[in-house]
Amino acid sequence: MKAARGTFAIFLPLALAFLLSFAACTESRTSKVNGKRQQAAIFSRSHVNGKKLQHAKAGENKALYSDRARKDSSNTWCIAKPSIDNERLQHNVEYSCAQAHVNCSSIQAGGSCFHPNNVNSHASVVMNLFYQTAGKHHWNCHFNATGLIVFVNPSFGNCQYPA
Repeated sequence: MKAARGTFAIFLPLALAFLLSFAACTESRTSKVNGKRQQAAIFSRSHVNGKKLQHAKAGENKALYSDRARKDSSNTWCIAKPSIDNERLQHNVEYSCAQAHVNCSSIQAGGSCFHPNNVNSHASVVMNLFYQTAGKHHWNCHFNATGLIVFVNPSFGNCQYPA
């Protein structure tokens, strides 16, 4: 019985510390969409240029919203979450490129979206192609919780993401 109490005495403060640190690190915003208040995480656009994902500053007008925000928007894109490991993203590339309606030539060497030559960038391009051609439903961007629906066009340079 004493061993169970000791374990519980250690586990409870650790669980509480984890929850508090998670709450402190998570920033969210509420927005009104069609008269309803919805919760959405707001991120800066810096990850599109290969930088680390950062939370947007208060009042920043160009932001990416999670798929829990404004689902009624007609201009949406699907990108890979920046925090996902390369192995899971490579699986998304292989899966998407195996679909008949997805043309992956843009991420091949010499293609308009080949650079930057990294798995996250290539996965974002083909996941968006799949999402656009499959109907633009939120489930078309799930990819086992590795996709993120955004409302700001992630296109850059010659690499154009279709809407």
